[in-house]
Amino acid sequence: MRTHTCNELHHSSIGETATLIGWVNSNRDHGGVAFIDLRDREGMTQCVFRPEENAQVAELAKSLRSEDVIQVTGKVEERPVIEGVSTINPDMATGSIEISASQLTIINKSEVLPFQLDKELSNEDLRMKYRFLDLRRERMTNNLRQRHRITQASRNFLDADGFCEVETPILSKSTPEGARDFLVPSRMQPGSFYALPQAPQQYKQLLMCGGIEKYFQIARCFRDEDLRADRQPEFTQIDVEASFVTSDDMQSLIEGLLGKVFKDTLDVAIPKSFDRITHEDAMNTYGSDKPDRRFGYHLTELSDELKDCEFRVFSGAIANGGVVKAINAKGFANASQGQIEKLTQTAIEAGSKGLAYIQARDEDRSTWRSPFVKRMTDAEVEALREKLNIEPGDLILFGAGDWETVCEVLGRIRLCCAELQNILEGNDELNFLWVTEFPLLGYDDEEGKWNAVHHPFTRPIPEDVPKLIEATTAELEDESQRYAGLRAQAYDVVLNGYELGGGSIRIHEADLQSAMFTALGVTEEEKESMFGHILDAFKFGAPPHGGIALGLDRLAMLVCGESSIREVIAFPKNNKGMDIMSSSPSPVDDIQLRDLRIKSTVKDKPVQAES
Repeated sequence: MRTHTCNELHHSSIGETATLIGWVNSNRDHGGVAFIDLRDREGMTQCVFRPEENAQVAELAKSLRSEDVIQVTGKVEERPVIEGVSTINPDMATGSIEISASQLTIINKSEVLPFQLDKELSNEDLRMKYRFLDLRRERMTNNLRQRHRITQASRNFLDADGFCEVETPILSKSTPEGARDFLVPSRMQPGSFYALPQAPQQYKQLLMCGGIEKYFQIARCFRDEDLRADRQPEFTQIDVEASFVTSDDMQSLIEGLLGKVFKDTLDVAIPKSFDRITHEDAMNTYGSDKPDRRFGYHLTELSDELKDCEFRVFSGAIANGGVVKAINAKGFANASQGQIEKLTQTAIEAGSKGLAYIQARDEDRSTWRSPFVKRMTDAEVEALREKLNIEPGDLILFGAGDWETVCEVLGRIRLCCAELQNILEGNDELNFLWVTEFPLLGYDDEEGKWNAVHHPFTRPIPEDVPKLIEATTAELEDESQRYAGLRAQAYDVVLNGYELGGGSIRIHEADLQSAMFTALGVTEEEKESMFGHILDAFKFGAPPHGGIALGLDRLAMLVCGESSIREVIAFPKNNKGMDIMSSSPSPVDDIQLRDLRIKSTVKDKPVQAES
């Protein structure tokens, strides 16, 4: 239907006859001559319809509206000079030429659009309802093509390293841990259900038991959880697993893979190896296990300096086994009352009761604005001044309480300060980091049980393996201390404050895996019913192995410079898990439910996506 795309004709094509097909991007009438910018996914070409060339065609061209699909045939000509002024458009790849049209075929007409494609639209629901139109915008087209380049670069890199792409089941077994499963009823096995995979974790480990040694998959995953801008009920991972590897081996592999991705997509060279930091050091320094290191504002502990402080918020927290930490937001003492309130609200949302601060407006402490500084001794103030490097114009922000909460609160405050001060505006640095040695297990006070921080198949660091086994039978008064301090052979790769992916060295012995399940409160009967297949596999010479999963959606988001993964997914769901375009999810016919031996208990009409 065409000889060229709309970005293919240039000055060297002058004199050729070409046929183009695409969408009408704009239509301008200049003295009876119609100028149409014709667009396809590759770009745009100006087509000129002159009455003297073909009066009928020129008249037909005037009737065209935006997004009509047309086919144009004509001669490639140099853009003319009119009254001594060149009409070349330097902002257009094909701006030195135009098509002098002799033929026009209207392939399909378009109704008036619900929004302009050349304007940014803040109404996300409207964009998602008409996603098929939204995708025509250059920004969205480019995003999806970059996503394609990421998957191709990943495939090419892993293939060259001997990895084998294997598809694992979408209909799998429900083994509830972590997020809720999406369940699929079985018609042939009434009362039984498949689960959509939260990750191909068990299957890829079973592939290692099967001797595949090097596996990868561009894997679709599903989690029935509450959504945010960077969460979707279905998402995609670059999933990797390998036998006979160490943590260093896996980290080096991913460094190479990401190097290939950024070279092929952005033509950017990234470091061949990334810095490494333990989870404890990351929390102590940045208040986050996915720290953005492009700016300072490090957390500083002040427990020794403030343990006898008259301000009981500080001294009381320390006396109860907690800590006091602070960050120095350099040059931010002039923060407005509204900005202070925003920082306070951020602290409260992160688990604090409020926010203690000092606005050090001058050298003299008498000029410092603070709700508590008058209750501090000169020695305490001087200790703060020295340890935090307080200078006139600085804003000091404090956290007091248990270590974990204080780190979390100040980590959020740190990011909020950077946002309020526009510290990262225009910053195009790519700061990669490995965070290692995560806690193996975390205690849930409300449920009174231990949960896996990564997942139940993560291996403890070598020195903590016997501690895990011993702790399963130890007599303890305080259950919250049973598995405290155990560390995992886990590693997350972080870019500019975003977790790109997480992985670990896995457990490969049946007895150690059984001990891990015991730690998680899994009974012997549950071990057999839910995990018998993988425990059996570990009894038959399972090799040591490890892996990682990179979030393709998030990686694409960062490569494309977007702030939400919805901008790099062709057909995303909204924050209620709905596809507004297709009105999904939707009720189904009673006959379908009957065939599945399912009866709905919902009395009210199910909520549907708006149409």
